[in-house]
Formats: sequence, structure tokens, C-alpha cells
Amino acid sequence: MIEPFGLYLILTNPVAGYERCAEAAVEARVRFLQLRMKGVPRSEVLAMARRLRAITCGTATRLIVNDDPSVAAEVGADGAHLGQEDLPLPEARARWPQVPLWGLSTHSEEQARAAIAWTPDYIGVGPVYPTPTKAKPDPTVGLERLRRILAETPLPAVAIGGIDAERLPDVARAGAENFAVVRAVCQAADALSAIRRLQAIWEEARAGR
Repeated sequence: MIEPFGLYLILTNPVAGYERCAEAAVEARVRFLQLRMKGVPRSEVLAMARRLRAITCGTATRLIVNDDPSVAAEVGADGAHLGQEDLPLPEARARWPQVPLWGLSTHSEEQARAAIAWTPDYIGVGPVYPTPTKAKPDPTVGLERLRRILAETPLPAVAIGGIDAERLPDVARAGAENFAVVRAVCQAADALSAIRRLQAIWEEARAGR
């Protein structure tokens, strides 16, 4: 089972560029880095995944490809992440057995419970807060429901959705062991400084809960 790791960084149109952000993640020893490129040709996703794999290979940073397990398999990524509307996890695992790790998004208590039978390596839980990252976001979970889901699930879980430096202490107090961000790093000109700030806030918040 995956041990608590803190920051799960999702890259979507980062200001500093995908490769620079990946280099920053490796330097800061971020454990999980997800490539999330929506609405672009598969060939572009594949090309970027290859570049990020070259950066993360042999480091402490695991590269996860969002939505497309075929890309994850082709570049030798560490894992793939699926949404509720993607190919069901058991089918994806059978089709791409070479992909080591599998993540699954959940947006409610019911989905988190249903995920247990599919035994993903981790689940995403959210959105905790409103977020503009998705064109059609799921209903907000909120801190209290997040707390209940985290307390109930036996699976490693990542809180996600609208989380930034200011909200991070509340997410930690809700019982989260791991959290995902997009804009908090992708909108920063200095990705490494943004990552290290989040890590410092997280460690302080967890120590005080």
C-alpha cells in the first residue's frame, strides 16, 4: 500500500512550462506528478509524457498520466489515473497490465465505497472546494464530507479540488494525508518556490493537528 506522501502535483497548462515544473517536482522530491492535458491530440500528450518520463525516470517522483492508460503504457509511466466516466478500472488493468499504479477519482461517499471493490492504488476525493479547473465540475464535497470519506475508506486517498496554500491547513485538519493541487503551482512563475511553500505549510499543519 502507498504510504502517505503529501503533495500530488497535477500539471495542466503550467505558466513555467511542463518540463520546468517536472524538474521542480523532482528537485523538491514530490512523490506524484500527474500529466493532465485536456482537449489536445493524443500525439501531443504522448510527446510530453515522453519528455516528463525522461525527467522523472530514476527519481523519487512517480509520473502518472491522466485519462489515457495507453499513453502511460507506451512511455513506461509509473501509473494512470481514471475518472468516473473513463474505462472501468478492472478493464483498464486487464488491457494494460504493464501499468504499475492506478488512481481513480471519486466525488461522493457512494463512489468512494464502490471504489474499494476495484482496489485502486489510491483514490482522489473531491472537489473539496469549488474549482475552475474542470469545465463541468462535480458538486463540491466540502470539508465535513471529506472528513467522513477519509475516515471510512481503507484506500490511500488524495484530497483534491480548489486547494491552495490558504486552504491547506483546513484540509490537513480534516484528516487528509495527501492533497493535490493544480493552479497553486501551475499559475506560479516560480514552480519550485510554490511547491516548497506548499510542502512547508503542509508539514506545519500536520504537525499541529
